[in-house]
Amino acid sequence: MARKTPRHRVFVSFHEKDIDYKERFVRMMARRMVDRSVDTGNIDDAGIKTATIRNKIRDDYIRDATVTVVLIGPCTWQRKHVDWEIGGSLRDTRTNPRCGLIGILLPNHPDYGKRRHNLKRVPPRLADNARGDDPYAYIYDWPEPWAPARVAEWIHRAFVRRKGSPPNQQRQSFGRNWTRRKCNQGWG
Repeated sequence: MARKTPRHRVFVSFHEKDIDYKERFVRMMARRMVDRSVDTGNIDDAGIKTATIRNKIRDDYIRDATVTVVLIGPCTWQRKHVDWEIGGSLRDTRTNPRCGLIGILLPNHPDYGKRRHNLKRVPPRLADNARGDDPYAYIYDWPEPWAPARVAEWIHRAFVRRKGSPPNQQRQSFGRNWTRRKCNQGWG
């Protein structure tokens, strides 16, 4: 009999253009994870300082999560909120322990299904943590056909890795979205 992978509390980070994939991911993983994500409209950021928004994301949503899953579409690397969510997930404080981290390339991403991924087309903070012989984060392809047990195992491995070597948090946080470059060019 196969062992059952524990059910983790997962924060899902994504670009708003990929909301359909986010909703599909949460629906298909409902029995294998607890969703701790921000939904559209949860945070009204009109007139609120950037630091306040970052703290709200970390303290109100990521705080209860143990793993952050970044759904990576072609433009995800450009989004300041995705950068802030990854950064908040990797902070380790007394009240908010750091999360494990994985990325999942969506079928609409230019590197989906390729043997090697161009790390310049994923969020830079995620790329920083997916490098080296023993990376803090791993990047996978969206499984087709969908395989909830496999994805649950990826999540569990990230949960276990969070207690190992500390993540790379040297990158300065985005101040705004990167929009001057085409999505598929990347940040490099």
